Amino acid sequence: MRRLFAVSLFALLLGVGVVALIETDPGYVLVSYGKYTMETSLWVGLVVLALVLFVFYLLLRTVYQLIGGRRSLIGWLGHRRSSQAARASTRGVISFTEGNWARARRQLLRGAHNNESPLVNYLLAARASDRLEEPEQVSEYLQAAGDAEPHAAVAIEIVRAESRLRNGQFEQALAVLDKAKRNLGKYPYVLGLMLKAYEGMQDWDNVLGLLPELRKHKQLSDDEAGQIERDIHQRRLQGAPAVGELHSAWQSVSSALKQDSGLLQLYIGRLVELGDNAAAEKTLLRALKRQWDSELVRHYGLIEGDNASARLAQAERWLPQHPEDAELLLCLGRLCLRDNLWGKARDYFESSYRLEPGAEVCAELGRLLVGLGEPKVAAAYYREGLARTEAQLPELPQPDKVISNHHLLERLPAD
Repeated sequence: MRRLFAVSLFALLLGVGVVALIETDPGYVLVSYGKYTMETSLWVGLVVLALVLFVFYLLLRTVYQLIGGRRSLIGWLGHRRSSQAARASTRGVISFTEGNWARARRQLLRGAHNNESPLVNYLLAARASDRLEEPEQVSEYLQAAGDAEPHAAVAIEIVRAESRLRNGQFEQALAVLDKAKRNLGKYPYVLGLMLKAYEGMQDWDNVLGLLPELRKHKQLSDDEAGQIERDIHQRRLQGAPAVGELHSAWQSVSSALKQDSGLLQLYIGRLVELGDNAAAEKTLLRALKRQWDSELVRHYGLIEGDNASARLAQAERWLPQHPEDAELLLCLGRLCLRDNLWGKARDYFESSYRLEPGAEVCAELGRLLVGLGEPKVAAAYYREGLARTEAQLPELPQPDKVISNHHLLERLPAD
């Protein structure tokens, strides 16, 4: 209350003083411009000047609000364009994820305008063009991405490499990735692209050399890397044209994979195919000494050579420990045939048949029985083997006059 009274009293005294000053000496102001003049007292002139300055201030403020500031008309128009660009970009990303490449590219390019960071738009537009198989547009949008963000060179080259890989240009893709592959710790995704390029070029040595890095940077699990390694060695073993190349291919297999049953069977089978029966037998016996494998035993009966009696004796030494192994009995039957022991071979084949009546043992029995002069029994075995081979035949009506030998076949007397 006292403060208000003091302020009011001061204002009153100030007003009285100003009035007294004006009355004592009002002053004189003359303004001339061309043919026009204006005369007034100093104090009125000061009031007019103050009004002019105030109007000028209001005018400047209005202009600023129209063309500058966050709430200005231009700012509002710019914000509206930015919002439209953001919405178009969002719709473009959605369309790209849905696989609508043409629509995605159109929306992404629309969103690139009035966008402060159009890099993503151009990169996705380039990828969409790649899906549409338009390489010229891919180059155009990647160039635009580089102009928009010069520091994104590696990201741009990665997209370019993906496009080359999709078009089967494996060597060009590797050349594009040259800069990125110098720092694989920073760009681990590049490892996967390099793997695709080397696989496309069938450069298996470089694929094998890349697997440790892929494991290290978590681009492949141990199981996935192991499967790739196994497939490569399988291709090499299958494609070896001669015994020397086959041995070299086997030597490049890691110690762990040499224990793989499938690769062992393939290697032994290829040794037999190329005529190196001694190496096949040696490798097989060494593997069976480490661990019993019925599939490897089957291959033992396929090895050719003059020492059939010795191999038969070796296989019969395995029989007491594996009397119920159908593959061993099939192998023994074949070894007996190589040693001209027809009756013994028949016994082993029939024992194998009782355990597992498969198509292979049926075929062996049929072939043997034809030679022994029992064509009817041989025909029954052949028929059953064929039926087991074609197990996916549909159920259809059949004539009644057929030999009913669906289970264990009994020996029929010779004609």
